[in-house]
Amino acid sequence: MRLFLIIALSVCQANAASLEVNSTGSLDENGVCKCAIILPDTTFPVERMEFLEMANYNLSLNVQQAVFKIQSYQVTLVASLQKLKNLTRRVEVMELGGISYTELDFELLKLEIREMESLAIQLRASFNGSSTLVETLFVEIQNISIMVNQLESHDKNNVLAVKREIASLRKRLEDCEKHQDNPAVPPVPYGTCKHGGIRNISKPFVVQLNYLGFAYKFGGWGKDSMLGADQDIHWVAPLTTDGRSMNSIRFYPSYDDLLLYKKPTDKVLTKPIAYNNIDYSSSGQGGGVIMFNESMYYNCYNTRDLCKFNTKTNAVERKTLTDATFNNRFSYASTQWQDIDLAADEDGLWVIYSTEQNAGNLIISKLNPTSMIVEKTWTTSQYKLGVTNTFMVCGILYATRTLNTRREEIFYMYDTKTSTEGKLSIPFDKMMENIQCLSYNPNDHKLYMYNDGYLVTYDLNYNPLP
Repeated sequence: MRLFLIIALSVCQANAASLEVNSTGSLDENGVCKCAIILPDTTFPVERMEFLEMANYNLSLNVQQAVFKIQSYQVTLVASLQKLKNLTRRVEVMELGGISYTELDFELLKLEIREMESLAIQLRASFNGSSTLVETLFVEIQNISIMVNQLESHDKNNVLAVKREIASLRKRLEDCEKHQDNPAVPPVPYGTCKHGGIRNISKPFVVQLNYLGFAYKFGGWGKDSMLGADQDIHWVAPLTTDGRSMNSIRFYPSYDDLLLYKKPTDKVLTKPIAYNNIDYSSSGQGGGVIMFNESMYYNCYNTRDLCKFNTKTNAVERKTLTDATFNNRFSYASTQWQDIDLAADEDGLWVIYSTEQNAGNLIISKLNPTSMIVEKTWTTSQYKLGVTNTFMVCGILYATRTLNTRREEIFYMYDTKTSTEGKLSIPFDKMMENIQCLSYNPNDHKLYMYNDGYLVTYDLNYNPLP
């Protein structure tokens, strides 16, 4: 009992500043004072604290998930806005009549619009209709959908057909007036050189924007340029946004698959190495790439070597191009990093480049496709930096230059059969300002151009033999 009283007194003294206790006691038969004191409950609420900690942890997780979700939506919105800008540009061009369009073009546009509408609906549900950006994007998508339907309706009313018929009749009349005394030029069989050189070039036919988008302005595309090769497979190779590195190539099994972005096969040229580094030794540099006999030929990254990538086995071979300049020393006027440009025609595989010894003028070399050994070389007097791009047709080099932002001109030629060069003037239209890649395919007599991110083709018309 004394111990209890001592403890009670200690507690009372410790809390004397804030707590006073009055208690009535009594004496027992031994004269000892006895009293009862009820102390307050000082037990710590452990269970409530644990509940609060768990609630705080769950709340933190929910906040982190919401932040991550908002960040992912932001990335998706930015991509959708860029895609909408590209789509808007295509519709505007179609309204102006600058590009011929077909039922497949309308289906592609409507497919893209449906995808963006679905995404916008999901975003509206996630934000509970509170995001101004999402609402604005949704309204713009609906507006462009109405515009495409109106354009398609006009086409169904045969407005486009009538315009084409009128244009065709006008062209026939002009041709009759211009060449009434000259017999018609017979078509040149594919794969032959029974003609007198290029006469003129058709209007550009815009296939589509590259699959990575408008930001990827540099690259190349086409089909297998070896005479008699399979012409169903199409390849597209956008470079990095700085226009230097080609790290992958995408293949489509048919032209329709290319248009619909279906069934793509990607071939990656880089390799991961130790410590999260990347090996770029098999990557390409610049847009001077060509497909020849199921292999891709291009300038190896950061070297003067030629690379040969086998699309069936993924094996890479390389061969040094002696004395060739590289790393942007003598590229074309309209594009960077294309010091070495591969080409193909009816006669085989070619490489176009410059050397310090030739003062930066164009050099043409015939390559052995198997070994990549130079078989013969021709030097020219044309400065490479004064040229926007080149291509080969029947052993003749043709060089282009810019007239203005919408016109280009073939102004120079070099015939490797006679070792003679000359000037000429064959103007042609272009969709965008800069040419990043220009190559010829002898299987269809077409030029394949990578034009500021757009995939474009041209038909070549030839002069008759003398």
